[in-house]
Amino acid sequence: MEMKQLPEKMARMTPQRRVILEALRKSGNHPSADRVYELVREKLPHVSMGTVYRNLETLAEAGMIQRLELGPGPRHYDAGIKEHYHIRCLQCGKIEDTLVELPSGLDRAARIKTGFQVVGHELEFVGYCPGCAKNIGKIKIK
Repeated sequence: MEMKQLPEKMARMTPQRRVILEALRKSGNHPSADRVYELVREKLPHVSMGTVYRNLETLAEAGMIQRLELGPGPRHYDAGIKEHYHIRCLQCGKIEDTLVELPSGLDRAARIKTGFQVVGHELEFVGYCPGCAKNIGKIKIK
């Protein structure tokens, strides 16, 4: 996969940013910053947690990754930058992509209904993953 360059207004693609971006892409899921830090330390053992956090934010601001603030708990990150939605397990916290297509014109409908100048939207599906659903009788509904 080709590495995009950061926009001019952002700092250059440093070796640390490259490793962070590669770790996020290879993780195959939606890791927290702490998990990205663990993955990056495999290649850069002396990197600080602060460096990883700052660079994740820089990459998100540059539009190269997505910052996910889903439910309670830590912020997660997604290497997939195409518009898509997520589903989160209420029991274990697992986050997955969902390729559900919403009706086109949703932003426009919200603008018409509210008068807001809509610049985007966020949508999170919640439920129980298959593993947790097996134990649904044991799960306390939140």
